[in-house]
Amino acid sequence: MKQTAILLVALSLVCATSVHAQDAGLVITRAATRPSFVAPAENFTGTVRVEPLFDTTATTRAYGASVSFDAGARTAWHTHARGQVLMVTAGVGRVQRWGGPVAEIRPGDVVRIPPNVKHWHGAAPTSAMTHVAVVENLNGRSTDWMEKVSDAQYAAPVRAQETSAPNARDIAGDSARPSRAQQVMGDIAPKLAQLTDSVLFGDVWARPGLSRRDRSLVTVSALIAMNRPDQLRSHLALARENGLTRDEVVEAITHLAFYAGWPNAITAVTVAREVFAGAGR
Repeated sequence: MKQTAILLVALSLVCATSVHAQDAGLVITRAATRPSFVAPAENFTGTVRVEPLFDTTATTRAYGASVSFDAGARTAWHTHARGQVLMVTAGVGRVQRWGGPVAEIRPGDVVRIPPNVKHWHGAAPTSAMTHVAVVENLNGRSTDWMEKVSDAQYAAPVRAQETSAPNARDIAGDSARPSRAQQVMGDIAPKLAQLTDSVLFGDVWARPGLSRRDRSLVTVSALIAMNRPDQLRSHLALARENGLTRDEVVEAITHLAFYAGWPNAITAVTVAREVFAGAGR
């Protein structure tokens, strides 16, 4: 109830600022005018920030908010009288209904939760996650909060995305094993590893403006030019999984020899030979 009251107050502020942006029946709520708040600890574990997006009106009963979970943060168990829709916009998260498996969710995924189904959702242990949540009121209520998700429940085996590419496990990481960033620096700089997973691979690499194949080509080219063989090794393997052919990789190295220097190209050829041999092709 406390969370609902806070959300209603915040949404009322949104509505008040929206009035000034009306044009022929359209209401535009500017991002800078929307207040945000930290979700109440009694209903969440870890740090969770809520940015209300839109409220109910005289003719609509749905309201929505953008909810950002720090790594390891999650909701308590709860139900929604009319169900809920979650749209993941950044990072890597988890969702589970009572009695079902824990499922991994990533940017672009949409989760539809039926009415009165007990569930929870939140971020993965090593990655932040943001989703847009849309719910509807029924007789003035939308959410019934229950007990918190225990550490044992949160740590249960996770069913990864059925369509996840193999490189997502090696580069961005999943909950079944530490990500590459966690392996390389998690023991020394855990926050840097978390930012690498959540911001770089969970957000930048997931942006739709470039395909993963094109992002690999850009990244490999930059690493060749900067003569970074250790990073190049893992990114060449990722590039192959993202669709770059062996001939395309070799052509990129040959082209860059004239711009990045012969020594850098020779180093890249040595790394590529190792990667191709390890892949058996």
